[in-house]
Amino acid sequence: MVTSQGTASVSFPFPSVWGIHSSIAGRTIIWGTLSIHSIIDNRVVGTVNFRGRPIPINGFWNENTKQIAFDSPYATFSGNLTIIDDQQSRIRHFILQGRFLMKPPSLQAGESGSWIATTDIALNQFPVSGNAYTGQLPPVGAFLTSNILHQHQNFGGRTI
Repeated sequence: MVTSQGTASVSFPFPSVWGIHSSIAGRTIIWGTLSIHSIIDNRVVGTVNFRGRPIPINGFWNENTKQIAFDSPYATFSGNLTIIDDQQSRIRHFILQGRFLMKPPSLQAGESGSWIATTDIALNQFPVSGNAYTGQLPPVGAFLTSNILHQHQNFGGRTI
């Protein structure tokens, strides 16, 4: 089963809040939260919050390839979804990771880097059909962004 809105079927829950981390040349540049408000007819609408102020994002989701692409006023992001089930802790990890390109008016316009965003739910809350998930361990970034996400939620939605 997948979440369905409009004519799109989506392999991850929404609305959803994700911890996000980005780096250029292996150096952390920023972390915060990514909110996916809706996906209607493969169009993604949400916000990204790096410095305490939500910034709108708009983009596209391709369910067949599990790829996402979205723009904020300062950067263009693209990435892929991985779903990892941790049977021992009964948690399903959703991991979006990929590349981004900074654009004007950012002071870092033209620079590119990598990003990872994660969210998780109880394993039995959101069944996924097919081979969309694996039993492998999540990448290290999944634990960092998971901590960011849970700290954000524990402090009443304030960015810390």
